[in-house]
Amino acid sequence: MVPTRQALFLAEERELDLVEVAPLATPPVCRIMDFGKFRFQQQKKDKDARKKQKTQTIKEMKMRPKIDVHDYNFKTKAIKDFLEDGHRVKVSVFFRGREMAFLDQGRVVLDRVAKDCEGLATIEMTPRMEGRFMRMRLAPVPQPKKASAPAAPKEPKEPKKDKVPPTGAPDRGVVEDRT
Repeated sequence: MVPTRQALFLAEERELDLVEVAPLATPPVCRIMDFGKFRFQQQKKDKDARKKQKTQTIKEMKMRPKIDVHDYNFKTKAIKDFLEDGHRVKVSVFFRGREMAFLDQGRVVLDRVAKDCEGLATIEMTPRMEGRFMRMRLAPVPQPKKASAPAAPKEPKEPKKDKVPPTGAPDRGVVEDRT
């Protein structure tokens, strides 16, 4: 335990800063360090931590109750791609006018999407009506990380051979003398 005046003198002597590290401890703990360098390193650590942090966004795919087969396949492929990338997906079926009388068709479409994405997603929110939309939310199933297999040693390539035209055919690289 060093008195404050002596600690300040030691810090000035070394051309460093006296920084209070644990103010709530009894007695308070201080450290002699270059505070600018410390702050810079701390900001660098925070930036790296943010960079490595994976954010999960919600993607939305809208469909109709009378969706065509090609459109359905195209949209489910996009949903699968979103799920493989680790995004949550909100699948919406929207109804217009008299289609509101046939809500069961919308549920059939959403059930079919859930069935087609069975291995990639879990149903986070079951299909339910929200105004003119019937919505369902899918969350990605954590995919096991692929272990990289050790690469097989490559065999040395044979040296390239000059292409020799088959016998009887003239060599196109040589000009014949016809005099």
